[in-house]
Parts: sequence; C-alpha cells; structure tokens
Amino acid sequence: MITMLVTYRGDEQTPFDRDYWINVHFPLVRESWGPYGLISAGGFFPDGDGAGLIAVGIVTFRDEAAMGAALNSPETTRVMADVDTVTAVKPQRGIVTPL
Repeated sequence: MITMLVTYRGDEQTPFDRDYWINVHFPLVRESWGPYGLISAGGFFPDGDGAGLIAVGIVTFRDEAAMGAALNSPETTRVMADVDTVTAVKPQRGIVTPL
C-alpha cells in the first residue's frame, strides 16, 4: 500500500467548507479513483495548534502503480477542479510509504 497525504495550510480565517469536503469531495474521490486501485479516502481537521494545517486528507492506494494510474486518469481533472469549491488554498501532496 501507499498513502498520499493532502494537506491544506491556513488559519481560522481561511475559508474551508468542511461539510462539502467530507460529504461531497471525498465521495467524488472514491468514485473517481476507486477503479484505479484506491483503497480508502478520508480526512480530518487538526485541533489546536496544527502548525498551520487546517485540513489533512489521507488517500490510500493498493500500490504506487495504482496511485500513478489514478493521478494520471481523466477523472483527476474533475477531482482537482472540485477542490476549488472547498477552498482557494492549494493543497500540498506528500507520499507515505511503509517501512
């Protein structure tokens, strides 16, 4: 398995539609990338001093090839465009691989 962390930076003043992100965006991610080997997708909101993080998405794929296929799929354009409905903050991606 391989996990992609999608982080959003900001503060309490940064607009971010939490309800939409959880209830609309993540179902879109699961629908779009499921056929390519997505295992799970969800997110959380750090409490307190999240060091500037306002949201963290956790997206797990079967393997690196599945992640590459999903990210290069035609559906990714729709997934990325949908982020603009959630916030104007551009997310950062990081990869977590098992030891």
